[in-house]
Amino acid sequence: MIKSISLLTRKAHLSHEEFVRHWVEVHAPLAYDVPRLKRYVQSHILAERTRPDIETLEVAIDGIAELWFDSLEDMQVAMASPQAKALHADGATFIGRIKSFTIEEKVIVPRA
Repeated sequence: MIKSISLLTRKAHLSHEEFVRHWVEVHAPLAYDVPRLKRYVQSHILAERTRPDIETLEVAIDGIAELWFDSLEDMQVAMASPQAKALHADGATFIGRIKSFTIEEKVIVPRA
């Protein structure tokens, strides 16, 4: 399983609530049409969890997006599609900053 994980921060002129509303109501439906996309998850920040024994990384984000694909090839095909280009174009209207990672998932729990 290949995933793209993105940390998202809203544009400065938007409130967190406006960001979330656009992300859910306008942006999310565009993902349905992206070819070879297996799963799309929006993680909405409820609270920050800290640990007293580890220094906190200072980063302000409004949400985390995960896109799941069966393979790197599927991800490349999907990202080159007109549907993904429309998704990205919409993202540029409400996402102020983004940091994205392509990862290979290693499942630890549950045990195989």
